[in-house]
Amino acid sequence: MGDILTLTERASVKLKEILASENKVGYGLRVYVTGGGCSGYQYGLAFEEKETEEDYVAEMCGIKVFVDPYSEPMLTGTEVDYNDGLQGAGFSIKNPNAKSTCGCGNSFST
Repeated sequence: MGDILTLTERASVKLKEILASENKVGYGLRVYVTGGGCSGYQYGLAFEEKETEEDYVAEMCGIKVFVDPYSEPMLTGTEVDYNDGLQGAGFSIKNPNAKSTCGCGNSFST
């Protein structure tokens, strides 16, 4: 799945911290796209105990990552990172397929 999606080291470290604090060690991260947001689509991140039969599954930096077949074409080449700077802390998604994004960075169009 490295071609579909990658996690940076910073993102994986933060995800492991969150999983440990929520007693969800061993869970995976689902990265998905849904309709909505100000630009047409929005990203979602969720912890799930296990994948479904249709999911693309990969393990990166000790984190299992799940992507459903609907989201896969829109997430190909995407990088999930974690930033902790003056502008605030949070996960960021860099998607080469997004033709435009909104100001909040959570919504995009293709």
